[in-house]
Amino acid sequence: MKLSTIMPLALILLTTACRQSANQGGASSAAQATEPFLYDPAQRLGQLFIDVQLGKIFPDGKTFPDCTPKVSVDQIMADYVELRKEPTFNLKQFVLDRFEMPHAYSSGFKSDTSQAPEKHIQALWDVLTRNPDERHRGTLIPLPNPYVVPGGRFGEVYYWDSYFTMLGLQKDGRADLINSMIDNFAFLIDTIGFIPNGNRTYFLSRSQPPFFAGMVKILAEEKGDAIYVKYLPQLEKEYQYWMKGQEKLGPNNKSELKVVQMPDGSILNRYYDNSASPRAEMYAADVELSKTTQRPARELYRDLRSACESGWDFSSRWLSDPMKLNTIRTTWIIPVDLNTLLYNLEMTIARAYQINKNPAKFQQYQALAEARNKAIQKYCWDGHAGYFVDYDWVKNTPTGVLSLAGMFPLCYQLATPAQATSSAKVLEKNFLKPGGLVCTANLNGQQWDAPNGWAPLQWVSIQGLRHYQQDKLAETIKSRWINLNVKTYKATGKMVEKYNVSDITLKAGGGEYPVQDGFGWTNGVLRGLLGEAPLKN
Repeated sequence: MKLSTIMPLALILLTTACRQSANQGGASSAAQATEPFLYDPAQRLGQLFIDVQLGKIFPDGKTFPDCTPKVSVDQIMADYVELRKEPTFNLKQFVLDRFEMPHAYSSGFKSDTSQAPEKHIQALWDVLTRNPDERHRGTLIPLPNPYVVPGGRFGEVYYWDSYFTMLGLQKDGRADLINSMIDNFAFLIDTIGFIPNGNRTYFLSRSQPPFFAGMVKILAEEKGDAIYVKYLPQLEKEYQYWMKGQEKLGPNNKSELKVVQMPDGSILNRYYDNSASPRAEMYAADVELSKTTQRPARELYRDLRSACESGWDFSSRWLSDPMKLNTIRTTWIIPVDLNTLLYNLEMTIARAYQINKNPAKFQQYQALAEARNKAIQKYCWDGHAGYFVDYDWVKNTPTGVLSLAGMFPLCYQLATPAQATSSAKVLEKNFLKPGGLVCTANLNGQQWDAPNGWAPLQWVSIQGLRHYQQDKLAETIKSRWINLNVKTYKATGKMVEKYNVSDITLKAGGGEYPVQDGFGWTNGVLRGLLGEAPLKN
């Protein structure tokens, strides 16, 4: 990432660190003030980082990047160079002596399964809430206001998770916490120009599905339309981030960063990570995967990272061969969900300008939204399948992978009534299982494929169906998902990250780490669904 991109945040962290050093005094705070303010462990720890990650000192590759140095990194590196020469050197013990392990935010919480799920979720909000950050020696980017983390291995805020978490907070009357989280995201947009994947320095090369506009809508429902105007500057800045580089597009340059010029001249978006190196949090897995293919490693790494920006890490949506992760081609894909979310962002900005009585700007963003809608219809509606799909802009053809991303146009009301009717039939035939909806029908070991179901995609699908009076199917999905969530909670005392919806007697699987409990967006969606008024007959 370019220095100019992160410099504003570095200056803010410098100011904060200096204040804390002055207030705290002592040798430890002096050491803290001398540390780089955007600590990048892969860069700063060099060979130590490589040795720890490739040596798999910790079962989870995310553990070491999340560790906080107890002393200065310069001292740690000097010690490593010297001590590793000794025949009795123990790498894991060396790390444990010099780094503080990450905190598990839902650990130690005891569930009372005699309580209703709503009460359990309400109790978990405080467990999963972090207070404003003060420490800066690790990879955590400090945020000025309280926020909710997902739980388990995820001890930082995550962008698109937070929208679905807010659905539950809204039902529990926690507009205060919704407001503070949105203010944190506004802070990130103002200081670094976008909302990163999460508030870790190793996430500064990418964002996540742009749900900030949806968050603003939730808060506006609680506090009135003035909220749209309040966050208009940040809404526009986020839009500029996603559209950066469009002026460079032309006959000889069809793609630039996150924007792609389509054959008819329209502009749509893709996921694109600015870095082409192994992910810090999954370093060993990425390096090992690169050895299984003749593809250039940098190309593979960028596509892996870009899939992480999508939130669907990993899925057959991105694979040339649905059974082989090393065929990932995320940057070739025009994702239907991403472009639908950007349509919603354009419409939200237009609404804010309308409220702010600026008709010229209102019309500008309305026109942008209409142009995107037209392009989504042209490139992402698969008439043969009768469903919305992703589009491979390099091969100039639909990908052919049916996924729940195809429900986003219904959720944001881009579909025609005929398209919605067709989509509902495809959904019921290909996705509906005893516990809810699978992400895709492909059974390949990836966590965003069968047999797994995820809370955000159940919510998007249910809402999309309701917009087109497909209430019976929506209620079926809702009841099956609630029943599976509650069944698991009663049996284990936990809400988990994902569920096996195909065989509700089994746990979910696949992916790069064990199933996590906590869990922010599962809590939010379940609480949102449980809090709905009964359907009228």
